[in-house]
Amino acid sequence: MASNSQTADKNRNKSKKMENEASENPPLSDKTDLAPSEDSQSLFNTEPLEKVLNEISKEINNLLSKYADTISARIALDSSYIQELDEILKEARAIEKHLKQKREKLKQRFAVIANSLQS
Repeated sequence: MASNSQTADKNRNKSKKMENEASENPPLSDKTDLAPSEDSQSLFNTEPLEKVLNEISKEINNLLSKYADTISARIALDSSYIQELDEILKEARAIEKHLKQKREKLKQRFAVIANSLQS
């Protein structure tokens, strides 16, 4: 019997502790309690936030514009490099063709000279 009264006392103590903890940390009620009241809304003025967001938006647009300008300039520069390289390649091909023609003419001259020396 003594052990039964001790366990009953322990159970009462546990339930009292749980009640105390529950009263210290009340559970969240339904979602309407989470909505801000009119007083708390007056504390948070949305105008400065909108102003900051507008300024940030303008700054981002400015940076994107500068980035686009830089990219356009790089594309134009790259395009000019490609055109310059194409012109150099055309010149190199023309020089190569000219040198091949000169070599053929020299071969023909040497052949004429060799034939005249053999006779």
